[in-house]
Parts: sequence; C-alpha cells; structure tokens
Amino acid sequence: MTATAADYLWFEEDFPELANAYCVTLVQGLSPSDVLHRLDGRDEPPRTGADEIDEAAYDLLSADDARQLLAMTTIGDWTLIIEPNGYLGVSEDRALPASAGTRWISHFANINGVDAFLWAEDTTERLWFEPLFPDSRWGTTPDDVLQPMRDIGFQFMAETSDTADSLAGPAAFALAEHLTGIRITRELLSETTFVCGSTKVTSMLCGK
Repeated sequence: MTATAADYLWFEEDFPELANAYCVTLVQGLSPSDVLHRLDGRDEPPRTGADEIDEAAYDLLSADDARQLLAMTTIGDWTLIIEPNGYLGVSEDRALPASAGTRWISHFANINGVDAFLWAEDTTERLWFEPLFPDSRWGTTPDDVLQPMRDIGFQFMAETSDTADSLAGPAAFALAEHLTGIRITRELLSETTFVCGSTKVTSMLCGK
C-alpha cells in the first residue's frame, strides 16, 4: 500500500528544528563509507538522534572552514543520509555523479519555502521537481510516478483549494518511501546512532 502525506505529518510536529531546513537522501547498494567517499567527505564523530545531528551540523557550518554534516545509517540495502540545513542530496552537480551504478532519491526543504525532489539512477536525472509546485517536472521520466504522486497527496494546481494546508514536505517523504520501500519513522530519527561525515559546503542549490 502506498504511503501518503498523512503518514508523515509527525515530522514537522516532532522534529521542528530539523524540519526548518533539511535534506533527506536514500542511496541504494552503497555503504555510508562508500557514499562519503563518492562525495569527497571526511569522517566525523558519530551522533545519536536528530537533536545531536542538528547541533553538530550547525557547529560545522559556523566554523571558519564551513562544512556540511552528513548523518548516515544503513536500512536494508539502502543508506539514509540526513543533512540538517543542507541540500547536497538534491544538488545535481554533486548528486548525479555520486549516483553512478545506483539509485538516488532525495528531497530538501527550508524555512524560506524553497524545496526540491530528485530521483536519479546511474547519473541520469529521472525526475526533478519542487514539491510545492508538482505541476512542473523535469527529467527523463517525469511522469512515471504521476499517479502515485496524486495518491500520495501532492497538491496540483487545478485540484487544490487556495486555502488548503501545504502537504509538500510530508508528501515528499511519502514519495521517497514509494520509490525505495524505506519508511522513515520517529524512532529512527530519535534513537539511531548515525555514522557521520562532512563535505565542503555546496555553493548553491541547482534548480530549473
């Protein structure tokens, strides 16, 4: 059964600091160390739970040599990457080369209403769109998951009231689950001890 936006309403309620600005990425068939190597990263001390990784990320970003924290854990055949206040996972210049030989699913949002969703496979961008504006989509297969997007709860212009609450963030989580089979839970975010690394800060978010 396809997850829906309603299944992820808890994220913004339970993790408000992380929800202010985050990027969540799932990479198939690579270990955290493999992912870090592809992103030219370095090791950082492990951290437990969303609050610790959020604090560590801001410490790294505010240092003289600003770096982006990557908090990673293995779930089945996938590596989950969480970037507090980051967007490397949806930056095409970094994510597409790193997706060589694998599947890469990532979504990002920040407090300013900027967001992005990327589905890449073997350096090819299959789908890129802004979850707040799902009517506009790019990639080699931009409509392959159009019906699941509707079922999940993405708010298309012709089908949504102007006064409806935004479901873009929760819907992005649900679409990532649809494409990977991996469900992100409260317990995972609050109890996991994450393998951590860091990379140089990406200069800008690539867009369309």
